[in-house]
Amino acid sequence: MYEFTYHKAESIEAAIATLQQSDDAKFVAGGQTMLPTMKHRLASPSDLIDLGGIAALRGIEVNGDALVIGAMTTHATVAASAEVKKLIPALAGLAGNIGDPAVRNRGTLGGSIANNDPAADYPAALIALGASVKTNMREIAADDFFTGMFETALAENELIVSVRFPKPQAAAYMKFENPASRYAVVGVFVAKTKDGIRVGVTGATPCAHRGLRLEAALNKDFSPAAIDSVELPVEKMNSDIHASAEYRAHLVKVMTKRAVTACG
Repeated sequence: MYEFTYHKAESIEAAIATLQQSDDAKFVAGGQTMLPTMKHRLASPSDLIDLGGIAALRGIEVNGDALVIGAMTTHATVAASAEVKKLIPALAGLAGNIGDPAVRNRGTLGGSIANNDPAADYPAALIALGASVKTNMREIAADDFFTGMFETALAENELIVSVRFPKPQAAAYMKFENPASRYAVVGVFVAKTKDGIRVGVTGATPCAHRGLRLEAALNKDFSPAAIDSVELPVEKMNSDIHASAEYRAHLVKVMTKRAVTACG
């Protein structure tokens, strides 16, 4: 580690003001990515702004036919929430299978999607459910939020406040996970919505994305067999020590079939 100035913000406004007054400040939520990155000297912010003391960024509430989850709400809280289990049980299941208990009790929804790791779970859920990200400045549709590997549509002075998840008619998330980290080698979230079938895919490509070819097949025939004829662009898939591009393309189809079956 190295020297930096630590700030504990007590409000959203104070956090933004501190960011604007600092040379190269970064927000820290649960610290599950930022602190290891700093320890490995891959990032060297001049200031860290701790969001943990901002009560307005935590909590889960039902708003009509949607769940609104605060950015600083931990994975463990989402997984255990009665409201989440009732409205979107697939989301509770997703949160309960992130990392290990230590990660789930520190890591947050907002921190995860702001970091946008290509193998993170939440991005697939946001995309499939047609969620929207509320910041201190605006609302951003999930389809427009994730822009590239570790990149999002957030501006420099923008802070995630909450995420709104519309209730689906049915949904399921299936993940082929790395056995050590439990990150998704491939994860597929399938949702039946009022506008049709939506599919969010994570782990397969440099950035989580909508599975438009999968959606097209499933909107014609919502069955596992409909996936057999889908051809996925292998050249766009990730290839690394965990799985080749060809294997990931295969896994996307397998996980989609399992999610469709789980939706019923």
